[in-house]
Amino acid sequence: MALYSYRAINDQGKTGKGMQDAANVVDLELRLKRGGLDLIDAKEYSGKVGLRRGKIKRPELITFFFNLEQLTRAGVPLLESLADLRDTMNDPHFREIIANLVESIEGGQKLSQAMEQHPDAYDKIFISLVHAGEESGSDRLPEIFLHITESLKWQDEMASHTKTIMLYPAFVGSVVLAITFFLMIYLVPQLVGFIKDMGQEIPIQTRILLATSAFFVDYWYALIALPIILPIAVKLIIVSSPEMQFKFDNLKLNLWVTGPILRKIILARFANTFAIMYGSGISILACIANSRDVVNNHAIAKSLEDVMHEIEAGKNLTQSFQHTGMFPPLVIRMLQVGEATGSLDKALLNVSYFYDRDVKDSINKIQAMIEPAMTIILGALLGWVMLSVLSPIYDIIGKVQF
Repeated sequence: MALYSYRAINDQGKTGKGMQDAANVVDLELRLKRGGLDLIDAKEYSGKVGLRRGKIKRPELITFFFNLEQLTRAGVPLLESLADLRDTMNDPHFREIIANLVESIEGGQKLSQAMEQHPDAYDKIFISLVHAGEESGSDRLPEIFLHITESLKWQDEMASHTKTIMLYPAFVGSVVLAITFFLMIYLVPQLVGFIKDMGQEIPIQTRILLATSAFFVDYWYALIALPIILPIAVKLIIVSSPEMQFKFDNLKLNLWVTGPILRKIILARFANTFAIMYGSGISILACIANSRDVVNNHAIAKSLEDVMHEIEAGKNLTQSFQHTGMFPPLVIRMLQVGEATGSLDKALLNVSYFYDRDVKDSINKIQAMIEPAMTIILGALLGWVMLSVLSPIYDIIGKVQF
């Protein structure tokens, strides 16, 4: 099949552009006709196909599932709902995916089966949730779409928290490094001649300052290249083997300050996903298997694999999680309560809520601490420079006899 770029018009007279696989133009026209579109013109796409196969962004998915939930809850048939969404999406690639969903469903497939053909848009968790909704009756699909929408919104918020943890310290550190470079490469060298011309014995702190400045002046290119080369080298080492990926992910969980917050974000993501899937009627083992892909951490994913093995060996859920040593007492206690009361999904949603709130508080505290810490660091740096420069002057003044 070839890939065609086309312009088409819908029943309301609205024109739109898109891309579609087809055997030829006639086949393309028939495919669009089944989707409620009339072809205006088309040409074979000559660009690289891989350019259009990017991952669908989370905001687009939130819009898709939110509108799908609203339409189906209002009683609009699924095919008509998808056709309406196909015409309203801004992303051409996503419009093409929705058009393919319509075509697959018209061909006799279920929605979950059609979604499986597009892993760049729908992950395993969404597909499992939709499949569970289809098995329990079409009346539950709006509820499933609502669960997915809320989960996507929550994931977006958690991703924002994660970026805040990483970006804010990085920005502050960059400011400190920029000021350090300015002092060592521009300001201190201008004072070197003045200090040496005093003819006094140079104090130790002044000699250290001059040596540091000389190092910055002579090797400034290496110091600038180091923050670029070092992360690339570390990443290559990490991806070189699964063992290194496991060690690095485990290290991230145990880093001072950021480690506990990252662990809470991951566990909150796991608890939220597990609760939504379990509440939709998916088996515990399937919930754990799918949640393993969400945590995005090899160390915790390995612990979840161990949990699955222990459950398959006959142990209960709480014991299996407790034996890994990876999950904190709060998670174990909530699992125990959920098993005892038969409300495992509600118990895990409580875990997610608690960690979500705790993460927000921790990030706010870190941000409040970084600003005075930066002030102290900059003050200490400037104080060292001033002390190193003024010490020889004070020595000269002390030797003056009146």
